[in-house]
Amino acid sequence: MSRVAKKPVDLPKGVTATLTAGNVTLKGAKGSLSLALVEGVTVAQADQTLTVQIAGEQHWPMAGATRAHLANMATGVSAGYEKKLELVGVGYRAAVAGKNLNLTLGFSHPVVYAVPEGITIETPTQTEILVKGTDRQKVGQVAADIRSYRPPEPYKGKGVRYSGEKIELKEAKKK
Repeated sequence: MSRVAKKPVDLPKGVTATLTAGNVTLKGAKGSLSLALVEGVTVAQADQTLTVQIAGEQHWPMAGATRAHLANMATGVSAGYEKKLELVGVGYRAAVAGKNLNLTLGFSHPVVYAVPEGITIETPTQTEILVKGTDRQKVGQVAADIRSYRPPEPYKGKGVRYSGEKIELKEAKKK
């Protein structure tokens, strides 16, 4: 039995919820997100709180997931999500040009990443990338896609890493 599903979702100030048959839409200052509900899971609204209800005991796992998605959506449309990436390495640079992120990562060619809809990417410096958006899953996936072009290597730590990520460096081979 899911304990997560039993906790109500408090909507922040300025966020409105629209409940339709099988769909929940949240609108806030940063935009709007919608979630399609699974069979057997329903959502009820009372003032500024949403509660997840189920049709039978077998629906508890999906009820917990639905409640977590609703909480993430409420945070996303009110405050938004942000992931920070750092480029470590000589000559590693990032620049935004229109809807593309241009990366120079030590390859013989530049890497061009097309920014998906609903995501904004900023480069405060040449070695920092800020990925922002309302959808938590999409922000994390875009950051993981950018990191996958050149993950940090274990000997010198060069590559694209999340801000604050610790890299265990291996010792070099000794003669």
